[in-house]
Parts: sequence; C-alpha cells; structure tokens
Amino acid sequence: MKILIAVLIFSFIILFHELGHFLLAKANGIRVNEFCLGLGPKLFGIKKGETTYALRLFPIGGACMMEGEDAESEDDRSFGKKPVWGRISVVVAGPFFNFLLAFLFSFILLLSDGYDLPIVKGVQEGFPAMEAGLMEGDQIVRMNHTKIHFFREISSFTQFHAGETVDVTYERDGRQYQTTITPKYDEELGYYRYGILGSTERTHGSVLSTLKYSFYEVQYWIRITIDSIRSIFRGMVSLGDLSGPVGIVNMIGDGYEATVSYGVKAVVMQMLYMCIFLSANLGVMNLLPLPALDGGRLVFLLIEAVRRKRVDPDKEGMVHLVGMMLLFALMIFVVFNDVRRMM
Repeated sequence: MKILIAVLIFSFIILFHELGHFLLAKANGIRVNEFCLGLGPKLFGIKKGETTYALRLFPIGGACMMEGEDAESEDDRSFGKKPVWGRISVVVAGPFFNFLLAFLFSFILLLSDGYDLPIVKGVQEGFPAMEAGLMEGDQIVRMNHTKIHFFREISSFTQFHAGETVDVTYERDGRQYQTTITPKYDEELGYYRYGILGSTERTHGSVLSTLKYSFYEVQYWIRITIDSIRSIFRGMVSLGDLSGPVGIVNMIGDGYEATVSYGVKAVVMQMLYMCIFLSANLGVMNLLPLPALDGGRLVFLLIEAVRRKRVDPDKEGMVHLVGMMLLFALMIFVVFNDVRRMM
C-alpha cells in the first residue's frame, strides 16, 4: 500500500507540472503531439484532436511532447515558430504549476492543522538565547536578513548556518528589539543550538491569514531547497546524500507508515506535507539553469529575447542532449545510493 500511495503522489506532482506546460502550449497555439503519464514504452493511448493522451510503462514521470520542441519543424504551430515570450511562458508554466500546487496543498493543510508561529515558549539555561535576553512570549521576526514566519525556520536557519553568529530581531509588547546570538554546540545532541524552545500549539487564523501563511509555507520550502543546493557546493552535504525517485518513494512510504496508526486524518496531513515539500522542490530544481531542464531552456530563450535572434536549434538541441545524458548518469548514481541506503 505504501509504495502504491508513494508512486501515485509522485506521479501526480510530475503530471501537474506537465499540465502547466500543456495548458500554456495550447493557449499559445502550439501543437501538442502527446501528453503522457509515465516514461518508457507506451501501454496505451487515446487520440483526441491532435493530441494523444497516453500511459507509459514506468509510472514515475510524465511528458508534454510539443511539435518542434527539440528539432526543427516547418509546422506553423510548432514550438519554435511561436514568439519568444510565448515560448518562455510555456517553459515557466511547469515550475509555476508546481508552486501553485504547493500553495493549494499548503492552504488545505494550514486551514486544517494551523501553523507554528515563531513565539518563544522558553529559553534553555546555559545556552546563548538566555544570555542574549530572549524571554518567553517574544516573537522572532528576523534572523540576519531572513524574515521568520514559522518557528521551524529557526531550526532550519541554525542547520544551514551552523556555528555562525546571527543578528536576531524579535518583538516584545508591540516593540521590536535586536540582539546578537552565537549558537552553542550541544555535545549530547551533536549540533549547534540557540537554546530557544518553541510551543507545540498551532495557530488557526482566518481564511485571509491562512492564505498569507500558505504563501509563506511555499516560500519556506523554496528557501530550504535553495539552501540545500548551496550546502552541496559549500561541502556541508555530499553527493552521496542525494536522493532520487527511489528515495523519494521510500520517504513517502515511511511517512505513511509513521502516521497510519493515528488514523486517516494524520495520514492525509502527512501526505499533504510531503506533497508541498516535493512540489516546491521540483519547481526549484526545474528552474536551475542546467541543460535539458526548464531552467536550461529558459536561458536559451532569454538569450534569444535579448539578441532578437534564435540560437541555432541544432546547437541548442546538442547542449540539451548532453545535459540529458549527464542527468541520466546522475539519476543512476542517486538510484544506486537510494538502494544502497535501503539495504
């Protein structure tokens, strides 16, 4: 059951991404040859109008195959024949739909479960938060230049800025104050801490307030994804820690098993949480300026928009082909890592 749920969730998120490309392609008059769920050999397909809607063998993945997307085409409705800003909208639509999906799921989750405001429940003796003058009831507003909306952002900031001194802005009795904190290494737990304790209580706001915090929720996961990528280049995370589809499916399955004993609502909340994380993550990853990804295609389109002349399609296609091969090599590597960790 857990594998089936994980595959369905992962496939739905990717399909929603491709739906963004599909809808904007149709809106710009681009011919879509196939819209499919899955990769590999086609199991079956139904042709409606000019587009074949298909299911392929491997359920993880999907595609929106547009005429002239990767090769020259004389069709007036091909991708390459359309104005550059129309093509940009088609490429950006995939990641945008991922962020939109994450926002919709965030709204459902926060409306039902509430959100964790960054209010100090207490400060731990012997840690720098107490020495800096923080007290119960203070609300953390900013850490360095990062605005804080949820209590968990304090922990994630500590994780990605381990050992760094931070300027903390907090609110007390309607007034804002600032203090400086240098985290202390906790020998017992094995990581740096400020000694700020949070409450397990969740805030349930109005519909408008929940909409606002749903935006913050998506923003939070986008920031986590970007910080995680930076951590690789800073040597804080190794390539061996990366996960691919197998690891993601296993993570979703573990989340299901951890909550199933608490009832249906707990499972639904956990799956929504996973969907928000994965959808925001997929949106950011696809916007990276790497060949074969949406971000790589966007780079070529922006160059075309600036110079008012299209990059040679054959050269662009070769760049994307090389990028695709490298991505497949990376995918094989992370799948091997996932399997090794599971054994």
